[in-house]
Amino acid sequence: MAIKAVIWDFGGVFTSSPFEAFNRYEAERGLPSDFIRKVNATNADSNAWALFERSEIDSTGFDRRFFEESSALGYPVRGADILPLLAGEVRPRMVEALVICKRHFKVGCITNNMAHGHGTGMAPTAEGASRTTDIMQLFDAIVESSKVGVRKPDPRIYLMMCERIGVEPTACVYLDDLGINCKSAAQLGMKAIKVVNEARALAELEAATGLTFPHIAASPASGGEEAGD
Repeated sequence: MAIKAVIWDFGGVFTSSPFEAFNRYEAERGLPSDFIRKVNATNADSNAWALFERSEIDSTGFDRRFFEESSALGYPVRGADILPLLAGEVRPRMVEALVICKRHFKVGCITNNMAHGHGTGMAPTAEGASRTTDIMQLFDAIVESSKVGVRKPDPRIYLMMCERIGVEPTACVYLDDLGINCKSAAQLGMKAIKVVNEARALAELEAATGLTFPHIAASPASGGEEAGD
């Protein structure tokens, strides 16, 4: 089926990955590398992270539960210390690609986020929120986990987006920095692209859509984590 829509994750796609900030935090405090991701992946559908992204607990509850969960894994970490790490730097080339896609296709954003910070991108400052708001205004539809009570990789959240933009999953391209979220999209029939780095993602998006995006390296960098994380 011909492509009719391009659907995007936000954090780690339009902004630098929070995993980079997590790793810096871990290094500064002598924690094992990827420890925060390990906490987030343990009991992934019922832990503090999942509950907060579905708005089933507030920031105080997240702080307490994350501390309990990280302590149980050997290293106590305050949830309140993690939240400021979520906002990354905007990637201008990805935003440029979104603008180009919008000229040809429906464009949507599915984001697992929290009722925390400023705006959909959870920016720590109003100034940062202004930058993410400019990006968000480009989308035809936005589905936020904190508002709909469902989070990726639950298939329902992808289907919500398809219903809102009036497109079948098989006519969609989907970009996300997490392999587990890409797998759910692919199982619904979407063309899933895991964003390991900008050049590689944009090259794959070119191949999927037939569009041309400027300033893409001729030989996109390889490497990165495999789908499933």
